Amino acid sequence: MTSVTAVDDCLFCKIVAGDIPAEVLHSTERTVAFRDLSPQAPTHVLVVPRDHHENAAALAAADPEASAELVRTAAAVAAAEGHDDYRLVFNTGSGAGQTVFHAHLHVLAGRSFGWPPG
Repeated sequence: MTSVTAVDDCLFCKIVAGDIPAEVLHSTERTVAFRDLSPQAPTHVLVVPRDHHENAAALAAADPEASAELVRTAAAVAAAEGHDDYRLVFNTGSGAGQTVFHAHLHVLAGRSFGWPPG
């Protein structure tokens, strides 16, 4: 899938544009990090690319540097929140739990996590 700057009906595009409020914790030229509204851990932050890509695979194919920037932003957020240990999760496709079809990386920290995640 190709990149587009924004998609009109995309929740995360609207957050990136500032049309929908969010608790933004960190931003770079390519990324925005904000708190998840339905946290699954004491720290649960979403890191999204500013440009719209349907999922992590589409982002990696179209803009590998933006994929790397998501991980760098996630590390910065975890450090700023005081965490050395954290989990990063990409859900790609509805069968894997993706509900917003704009690539996003979950940063989870602040509690122990089991494996497999289930």
